[in-house]
Amino acid sequence: MVVYVIVAIIAYLIGSINFSVLISKKMAGFDVREKGSGNAGTTNVLRTVGKRAAALTLLLDILKGIVAISVAVFFGWIVRSSNSAVLVEIAAICVVIGHTFPIFFGFKGGKGVATSLGILLFINWKIGIICIVFGVFLIAITRMVSLGSISGAVLFAVLTIFIRDGYIVEYNYSFIIFGILLAAIVIINHRANLKRIIDGNENRISFKKKPVEEEKKPKEEEVKVSEPEEIKIEVKPEASETEKTEDTEEKEEKKD
Repeated sequence: MVVYVIVAIIAYLIGSINFSVLISKKMAGFDVREKGSGNAGTTNVLRTVGKRAAALTLLLDILKGIVAISVAVFFGWIVRSSNSAVLVEIAAICVVIGHTFPIFFGFKGGKGVATSLGILLFINWKIGIICIVFGVFLIAITRMVSLGSISGAVLFAVLTIFIRDGYIVEYNYSFIIFGILLAAIVIINHRANLKRIIDGNENRISFKKKPVEEEKKPKEEEVKVSEPEEIKIEVKPEASETEKTEDTEEKEEKKD
């Protein structure tokens, strides 16, 4: 019993490492939960930070699921009396819960799709690839990431009923219950998206490249207008009446 609790705690703590928040703060200087849709996931990172940050977030979130399952397999190998399938299922559920409600980030995380993707691929790569192809196909034709994510999770639950080989541990019918639980978590986390899908106003991603910004026009050369030179006009002051009288008298004397 103790080993199941230990695996659950470790998986939850692994899931609580929210890479979307860490990467957005490092690369863009803000918490991704404060931008866009407010979700701490790959899609919101893509919209608010960029492709490079989104790709890194996707990869690391997938690795969270793989690492959590690896821990469960390791403990199952160490403790022979434990049920390895149940350990894997507990680790998978707890790492997704940790991603959704991270203890290190105020219990406000993402929707667990990328982490679930890592889980599917590691538990059964055949089922994982089928779910990925199906999900990507729906995203491509509808441009709705949420619809592809939900559909892929539901398909996983269905395929656990029919595909009983290729699992990382020996197949157990508990995988069917596990598939239903994982799909339920993904659906619950996307309940707001489901409502928007039904209402017909779900956000869609664009595959078109953003137009290149027009080059800035060169600044017009400033035309310097030289200030006109000051023209100095000297105005001679008018002669006083006394001077005028003296001039007149001088002129009269010359005539005489």
